[in-house]
Amino acid sequence: MTSRNLGFASLAAGIFWLLVPCAQAQISHDTVKIGVLADMSGLYSDLSGIGSVVAARMAAEDFGGAVLGKKIEIVSADHQNKPDIGSNIARKWIERQGVDAIADVPVSSIAFAVQQIAKDKNRVLLISSSGSSDLTGKSCSPTSVHWTYDTYALAQTAGKAMIEQGGDSWFFITADYAFGHALERDTAAIVRANGGKVLGAVRHPQDTPDLSSYLLQAQNSKAKVIGLANAGGDTINSIKQAKRVRYRSRRAENDRPANLHFGRARYRPAICQRTYSCFCILLGSHGGNPGLDEALHGA
Repeated sequence: MTSRNLGFASLAAGIFWLLVPCAQAQISHDTVKIGVLADMSGLYSDLSGIGSVVAARMAAEDFGGAVLGKKIEIVSADHQNKPDIGSNIARKWIERQGVDAIADVPVSSIAFAVQQIAKDKNRVLLISSSGSSDLTGKSCSPTSVHWTYDTYALAQTAGKAMIEQGGDSWFFITADYAFGHALERDTAAIVRANGGKVLGAVRHPQDTPDLSSYLLQAQNSKAKVIGLANAGGDTINSIKQAKRVRYRSRRAENDRPANLHFGRARYRPAICQRTYSCFCILLGSHGGNPGLDEALHGA
């Protein structure tokens, strides 16, 4: 069990506390059902998936297996990274299967859709694996809690840190969906507010196997910082392919490649060390992702 999923276990435990004050009004059956809506087999399965399901079961056990005398049951489903499938699962869970709360929900576009359903049906939603700050901004819901991280927090920490280290010109490689857009927007705002410049951005579809053309555009921008506003498998591919593209320092006399050596932070907005004049930064949250660890620290 990774540190991130242990954190998710604490989050899941929070569901039970949230259910207590409204249990008599909402729980009309003999079981408290919590649905873990996750990516079980796609590009976010490392940071969500079966690990989140196991963590939720651990949390239920830690809580004693019951709340207000009612047994806790954990159910799970794979939304396949598709908003329509995620919405249909959430609606079926609530309307037909008596699910009292939904948790995890990677992919911000799916989280937005599920959040609206949970609000309409007066059900608890705990978001752990989606990051758009709009979930608690313009789309805020009184029945939802956003846990772990969001794009505003990542921009304020990782983005600001890079500016302070001299990374004052940026180019974004952004996943073309809600999370990527929000992360680019929030980070760009921090960059500009601290005297930096955004030289450009390029957006790639979700689950893109070949990112070399986007990486070359970033390299040609001559930006000091390449901001990776993506997540999961897309981030892993970005890093691996960046090593192959071999970003070269404009100041290196012998034209040596920049050393993409990434450090770690608690929720892994991982920042590479400065090498000559090149920076690269992972803006997304990737805690407990073994594929990312391999990409960052492997040969």
